[in-house]
Amino acid sequence: MGTKSSDGAVLSETTDPTHGVDEEPVVEIVAREDFSDVTFLLEFRHPMMAKAAKPGQFVIVIAREHGERIPLTIADFDRDKGTITLVIQAVGKTTKEMQQTCQTGTTLFSVVGPMGEPSHIGNAGKVICVGGGLGAAPVFPQARAFKENGAYVIGVIGFRNRDLVFWEDKFREYCDEFIICSDDGSVGIKGLVTDGIKLAMEKHDDIDEVIAIGPPIMMKACAETTRPKAIKTTVSLNPIMVDGTGMCGGCRVKVGDRIQFACVDGPDFDGHQVDFDDLMNRLKRFAEEEKLAVERWSETCRAEKVS
Repeated sequence: MGTKSSDGAVLSETTDPTHGVDEEPVVEIVAREDFSDVTFLLEFRHPMMAKAAKPGQFVIVIAREHGERIPLTIADFDRDKGTITLVIQAVGKTTKEMQQTCQTGTTLFSVVGPMGEPSHIGNAGKVICVGGGLGAAPVFPQARAFKENGAYVIGVIGFRNRDLVFWEDKFREYCDEFIICSDDGSVGIKGLVTDGIKLAMEKHDDIDEVIAIGPPIMMKACAETTRPKAIKTTVSLNPIMVDGTGMCGGCRVKVGDRIQFACVDGPDFDGHQVDFDDLMNRLKRFAEEEKLAVERWSETCRAEKVS
């Protein structure tokens, strides 16, 4: 049954209520693209969700019946086409399974969203939008939104090497300046995204805000880079999440002197106030269970191939 978030956005389970309970789900994957051996894009059709989606929000996906609920940040949405785009990294049991089974023309069992508070675009005059690795995907809608709102947008994205770069053309379309950083120097400047931020800060002394999305250690480094100049720095957090409605408490994060929940209070927070060490420790909480789940799934896959 569909519900609504506090701002009126539709939170929709994806089985058509006019269908019988035994009929197929209606959310079709209409496009897939592989960026690397572990990173892939899925685009699914859901006109109601695409109409409601805003930068910074996420969805919770169940790929198959009795499958795991996983939160995934919306990487793009097209209201005219009625589609939502996700960029996924196959690192755990469910995402590895999705990499194998989610192909163009197949369906997702359930998608709920858009969830979370939308990013506050505001009236910033000049912003830096930073994405590290997979984080380049969810920061794109924010870069586009800032540009469409009249801001001067500096894009900074980082990858390990040239082969992992994706969406360069999409970023260049909406960024007034664009900096690619790579660990090995095979594309753009050699260095981390913090080096790209420093270059932009040296050139511009009137930056209003930095938006950073990526691994927690990267976001922490971005916040420390901007802290000396007190530049507002917004980060998108990815703690362990179950229900996505604030009831389970799994996604709690320490922000300043408060405990907040990423699913309903975020996922965007003030990077200068986030306790990143606590976040990173919590992300390791189920590391052993996650490892065992991947091993069991891999063994089942091998057994099915043999049979």
